[in-house]
Amino acid sequence: MRWLFALACSLLLAGAAHAQRIQFRDITAKAGIHFTHNNGAFGKKFLPETMGPGCAFIDYDNDGWPDIVLVNGEDWPGHAKSGGTTLKMYHNNHDGTFTDVTRKTGLAVPMYGLGVTVGDYDNDGFDDLFITALGQSHLFHNNGNGTFTDATKAAGLWGPSEFSTSAAWVDYDRDGRLDLVVANYVQWSEKGDLYCTLDGAHKSYCTPESYKGSSARLWRNLGNGKFEDTTQKANFYDPTSKSLGVAILDSNGDGWPDILLANDTQPNKLYLNKHDGTFEEKGISTGIGFSEDGVARAGMGVDAGDYDRSGHPSIIITNFANQMLSLYHNEGNGLFVDEAPRSEVGRATLVTLGFGCFFFDYDNDGWADIFVADGHIENEIERVQKRVTYAEPPHVFRNLGAGKFQEVTESLGAAFASPKVARGAAYADIDDDGALDVLLTTNGGVAHLFHSEGGTNHSLRVKLVGTKSNRDGIGAVVRVTSGKDQQWQMVHSGSSYLSQSELVLTFGLGAADQADAMEVHWRSGQVDKLSNVPASQTVTIQEGKGIVASHAYTKPRATSEKIK
Repeated sequence: MRWLFALACSLLLAGAAHAQRIQFRDITAKAGIHFTHNNGAFGKKFLPETMGPGCAFIDYDNDGWPDIVLVNGEDWPGHAKSGGTTLKMYHNNHDGTFTDVTRKTGLAVPMYGLGVTVGDYDNDGFDDLFITALGQSHLFHNNGNGTFTDATKAAGLWGPSEFSTSAAWVDYDRDGRLDLVVANYVQWSEKGDLYCTLDGAHKSYCTPESYKGSSARLWRNLGNGKFEDTTQKANFYDPTSKSLGVAILDSNGDGWPDILLANDTQPNKLYLNKHDGTFEEKGISTGIGFSEDGVARAGMGVDAGDYDRSGHPSIIITNFANQMLSLYHNEGNGLFVDEAPRSEVGRATLVTLGFGCFFFDYDNDGWADIFVADGHIENEIERVQKRVTYAEPPHVFRNLGAGKFQEVTESLGAAFASPKVARGAAYADIDDDGALDVLLTTNGGVAHLFHSEGGTNHSLRVKLVGTKSNRDGIGAVVRVTSGKDQQWQMVHSGSSYLSQSELVLTFGLGAADQADAMEVHWRSGQVDKLSNVPASQTVTIQEGKGIVASHAYTKPRATSEKIK
């Protein structure tokens, strides 16, 4: 048994040593990102102030380089202090810098924005933006000439005045057109704001138990630039929900997209697609509704991914302080089991309050790692809970295989690991070097752009272009085989918290210099098969045609080395 212990130690040491070679360097200022979130706070402690903002990557001009969207709030009526704030759009200059093009693109529209999702809803080849807000959310149509038009009214989305949070594009009826799911939090208004207190003497932010819930909305794309509210028709209506996160996944492997809602102090909801335009809610019966001890936790962010190469998507959900992260493993039989309490993931996240989260392979070794953005909602929380802080470091858990994770946050750089009041988070390869970089927002503070440096493993990036399926290929599954290693990812919108990562897929290949085999399973039923695809490049695969374009990375990584 001594050799087993030695082997385990050597694996842990190898993982730690590798993690120290990768750094996430804060390049925000150098990149030209100058953004400070305006939550409108002026002392009244209104609930929406604690929630935002979200962020996204979008290649809005189709030049192959991801641009940045940072959502913003605004001043409360009668309490102007900022001189006016709007969301920000930053264009990628292809050299590690970005230019503010907000006004040039027509996106300088005032609103109390919270979240964002990216998708080409009219299949014209240019990705559009949907911005969730307190009040009226907005759909911005990409005109294809570097500008956007507010299409909210024209699309039939005007009217609902809600506390909307995360959103996601999904072709739930598989007709080739992207539909829209919008999460809503609680029924709150400035007039109906309640008084809550932590210490009995001062007002604090209320928890959602103080307010009534609000149903998420489902909008079906009619194909003529217009949407129909099918919330009730699709059996999606539930006014008890208090939703903050949305993830799209095929939880049971039937080829139809399901919808997961992370709820705050209400059971999480999993809507299984019944293939006829309707859903059946199965959150509790599948095991994701509650914690192991039967408590509805404060779900914030959410993502789905196959972290153990089981062939089934598992789920992460961030929760409130003293509740730990949920790591629901998909057992493949319709049930999920929370592995967090028995893992380092659970122990390390017990005290922190998580928001944005995602699976991503930060070291390109072919195993999905976990990122969590942390930050409390109450700036004086230390007065009543000594172990809990307002600003908190993020978490990065390196996947060691066999369902094991190791926290490596401190090894990834002092600026990256420093405490923040974080909310939204997204990833993309901003400089075409094959490694994923991280965008992070803070509540009432600045945004952070972290560049990944020092990795040596190979990767392969895949962009999909649908023809019968939706243009972005959202919902399509890409399977990659390299030697004995097999992995897969689904192109998906939404996930994290109020945020959207890039739609291009990045597959870490470790030491391998090619993918021996690739399969793309489109939602139309089309399957495209490829073989011997070299690493260190981005390939564009068109439905039914295979690879139609490719280019080698502009800044390829150094010679690879075997880690696992």
